[in-house]
Amino acid sequence: MCAVVTEKYIDPFTDFGFKWLFGNEKHKNVLIGFLNDLLEDLESKIVDIEYRNLEKLGLNILDRKAIFDVYCTDENGNHFIVELQRSKQKYFKDRSVYYTSFPIQEQAQRGDWDYKLNPVYFVSLLEFNMDDDENYIKKVSLHDEYTNKKFFDKLTYYYIEMPKFKKTEQELSNHLEWWLYALNNMTELLEIPQTFKKEKSIKELFDIAEFLKLTPDEKFSYQQDLKARLDYINVMKYAKEMARYEGIEEGLKEGIEVGKKEGIEVGKKEGIEQGKKQRDLEIAKNLLDVLDDETIALKTGLSVEDIQNLRD
Repeated sequence: MCAVVTEKYIDPFTDFGFKWLFGNEKHKNVLIGFLNDLLEDLESKIVDIEYRNLEKLGLNILDRKAIFDVYCTDENGNHFIVELQRSKQKYFKDRSVYYTSFPIQEQAQRGDWDYKLNPVYFVSLLEFNMDDDENYIKKVSLHDEYTNKKFFDKLTYYYIEMPKFKKTEQELSNHLEWWLYALNNMTELLEIPQTFKKEKSIKELFDIAEFLKLTPDEKFSYQQDLKARLDYINVMKYAKEMARYEGIEEGLKEGIEVGKKEGIEVGKKEGIEQGKKQRDLEIAKNLLDVLDDETIALKTGLSVEDIQNLRD
């Protein structure tokens, strides 16, 4: 069963929508425009990009692989990983660093090599807040803690916390804010805002996002993906409600029992952790028919083995 589409524009926060808008060779001017407006320290504007293989293997067959949402290089040799991340993970920052290790490793050359690297940029659009500050963009790079000077300028991470971006159309002041407003409000809009028509790549974003312009097969793929997204949102809402009444309370109850032997405070802490683990397992159970094991593990923070045990 497919989701019924009533909006004019597709949802950019579905897997299909994100990759259709930013990961499609036919529409690469959209990604080029977005990256040029986001990345401040590029020596020169991106003119062209080449999409690369999204699946990256480790150095040997036993190593874990990585699958990117969008991975490309430009004519100057810069590497770009662009990701959509829907929910928090315990080791999300670790995952970001791990992903950037692949474009670094693949630059290694046989024979006499002086270790010179081309820049690597990791860009992640987040549907959650990493912390409680008001900054919706975090730019992270290697700095010397004593002098606060940049130590290495070829590895940069951009985290864009979309829920924090709440500007109205009248409050927008630059092209990057146009992009973020468009992505946040696309499913609510009936037409492209008049101001945005001045920017060619943003205008193209709206043109290719029209649902009725998709082929029948593309419409079907999007509807399937939209259903999975809506199911996921409903599962998460339900899980939060369940956690409120069952997870934490059950965790505290179990924690108090442990606390009788090892100390009340320690017991409560362990109980809360048990409650959270139980909540994550309940979420995972509801996602078994919607997502694959690796994706469920990423969304819940559980291990792939935990998910496989649930399936068994």
